Amino acid sequence: MGITRACGLVGISRSLFAYESKRTGDVALTERMKEMAALKRRYGYRRIHILLRREGWQTNHKRVWRLYSQAGLSVRKRRRKRIAPAERVVRPVATAANQSWSMDFVSDGLAYGRRFRCLNIVDDYTRECLAIEVDTSLPGLRVAQVLQRLAELRGLPKSITVDNGPEFAGRALDAWAYQVGVKLSFIRPGKPVENAYIESFNGKFRDECLNEHWFMSLRQAKSLIEDWRVEYNTERPHSALGYLTPEQFAQAHRQQRFLTLDSMSVPY
Repeated sequence: MGITRACGLVGISRSLFAYESKRTGDVALTERMKEMAALKRRYGYRRIHILLRREGWQTNHKRVWRLYSQAGLSVRKRRRKRIAPAERVVRPVATAANQSWSMDFVSDGLAYGRRFRCLNIVDDYTRECLAIEVDTSLPGLRVAQVLQRLAELRGLPKSITVDNGPEFAGRALDAWAYQVGVKLSFIRPGKPVENAYIESFNGKFRDECLNEHWFMSLRQAKSLIEDWRVEYNTERPHSALGYLTPEQFAQAHRQQRFLTLDSMSVPY
């Protein structure tokens, strides 16, 4: 029996009978995705896609999503606390780097039960994490010292958004802020939504760093947290920045600002 007649009997065309899949790279791509997902357990398919493109894989996000789903790599969603609806206050939006920062504390524990704190400081415009200070105690004087260190590295912003914790509302930080001319913008008590930039960062920090490690000592905690901070700034694609890293976004902003100033200085 000929091929044409056999295809007619089973109801398929000769072209379908002769079809061979051209998806020869799916196996290799899936294996690479599995390796990435094992290293970056809290990355979804969009960030995996960005990392693949950086490595030179010529594939679109739809193909990545298909293979990602088939391989069962979906990120397990952690249950979040239900937050009661709150009145939102419109705060000034930063339009340039180093214009306004946000800072807040996050707590965690070592393997043997001792608690430690992390002081997180973020640039509101570039989303760069400027510092994560880790210790068992971080009073207001220590906060001022961290900020002074950042001032020597990159200068200071016009304002820093904080909550009403005793470290931020105490005399030590208030005296420092007055001396250097920085405004401390306090949110209303019980309204963390007014400090959205740092709250968003804190969620990523806990999900991708604190919850992923079992800290045996304070020294280890400091090392792993600093490694994550560097990775966050230089490697992690940020969805709010068009999947650029904060460092790439900041660099692009500096280049654009330089070109703008250069064009303004050219005489007609």
